[in-house]
Amino acid sequence: MTTIEDFTSQYGLVKKIDAFGYMKYLAENPDAPRKHGKVVLVTADTPLKASRGEGKTTTTIALIDALNKRGIDATAVLRQPSMGITAAGSKGGASGGGKASLTHPELIDWGLCGEMGAIEAAQNLLVSFAEKAVDEGKLDDILVPRVSEVPSRSLRSIAVDYGKGNVKEKMVLTPTCELMQIVVLSRSMEEIADRVSKMIAGTKDGKAVTFGEFVDLWRITGILSDAVKPALTETVNGSPVYVHGGPFANVSIGIPTLIAVEMACALHDVVIVEAGYGTDAGAQKWLDIACREYGAQWPSAAIVVTRASTWRDDEELAWRYPFHVDRLEQLDIPAFPLINLWEGEDDQIPALRETAAKLEFRDPIIGNLYRDGGDGLADQIDAFVDVLSNGSMPPAQHSHKGMPIIDNAKWVAEHAYGVPAERVLLKDGFLDSLAEANELCQSAGISLDDLAFVAVKSPATMTDNDRAPEEERTVTLKKVEVHAGAGLAHVNLTTSLTTPMPKIV
Repeated sequence: MTTIEDFTSQYGLVKKIDAFGYMKYLAENPDAPRKHGKVVLVTADTPLKASRGEGKTTTTIALIDALNKRGIDATAVLRQPSMGITAAGSKGGASGGGKASLTHPELIDWGLCGEMGAIEAAQNLLVSFAEKAVDEGKLDDILVPRVSEVPSRSLRSIAVDYGKGNVKEKMVLTPTCELMQIVVLSRSMEEIADRVSKMIAGTKDGKAVTFGEFVDLWRITGILSDAVKPALTETVNGSPVYVHGGPFANVSIGIPTLIAVEMACALHDVVIVEAGYGTDAGAQKWLDIACREYGAQWPSAAIVVTRASTWRDDEELAWRYPFHVDRLEQLDIPAFPLINLWEGEDDQIPALRETAAKLEFRDPIIGNLYRDGGDGLADQIDAFVDVLSNGSMPPAQHSHKGMPIIDNAKWVAEHAYGVPAERVLLKDGFLDSLAEANELCQSAGISLDDLAFVAVKSPATMTDNDRAPEEERTVTLKKVEVHAGAGLAHVNLTTSLTTPMPKIV
């Protein structure tokens, strides 16, 4: 009998799984054994500017260990971090910590199995083809950026042939690039090839030129053959964990690959999906991009992680965490507060429970997960387990396809950030950028309004100024960028930086 083992191979210290092949096998053999696991979304409070992470990965690992300890077949699907940011110390790691860790954290934080490198090489090869197309007169300019895993200020403004052609280019981080988005959202190698063919390389005489018009795409799909396979590792307590994909949620889509999540749901009863940054970032994009536009499973529950200090100590920003929890509840997603304690904070538990009761939250899950791991959660998750055991599978959600992009931005601002439509502002030059994006799409034979809306924003703020009184908070739209192959339209708002620098700590 064919099993997942037939699609699995050893790859150094971890295993690689041909998820495309396995899911195709299940589609062609509907009577083959499979599970229909429920998705749980782990998200977090909007982190403070100085925060190094609220502890989503540590929570995720502790949670699946706790569920497995209680006899529930649970797994997690994690995003792969960006080596240049995470491992250099700009934010928390992506492999947990303490008793809530993966078995080989050095692999996760320092490149795993080379997926990032392969995607970087593939997109840079595309750019090289575009540069050659400029020489051959097929392109006037280049719109797809080069990528790098290790950022540098010198790469924020680059050009080809200084003093000669001076063709402007730009550089972005690998996890944020369009090819990474294509890998995250695609369900087959054929879909990847089709989407790459629709990527806009640049323009000629003001009209879009796609890579499919002048590139043999087999050159790209040789490079990605191993990168598209999720890696299987495990926690220090033996719970299985899949790692695949790695976009940032502030300037990209911030979710693991859809194929890894769907494969996990076919193999396990509960699948914890960790989305990037806060509920206003990764969770918003899982719900409004992955689920609404790409058919991913709507969460059966959510865990909203925060720190005791983040929740309590900054009065001006205290509104954000309750807003996130309430928003998820209004979407019929049972939202369970989880307070990740640091050393020396155990004495705050009674006060934290009292505050949660005043806010009319569900009974919070509280613990020092670094110190105690899943053991610190196992006896606190009765209500959470009850929701998963007795709740029905959530229905599919309506798409926003065809909604004008400004209307879509206003919808996201109101629902994800709490800013009404009349306080969504347009920066000078935004309408020009929107018109250029519309013209580019029309010349490529697509509609801008059919692309999924991606908010490009700061990870530390939901609005132009989160410290402003509620009635004065605004969101400003700044510019539009088209990712036709991925099917996404990026809209810059609030403060954002697409090539951030690491800080070594």
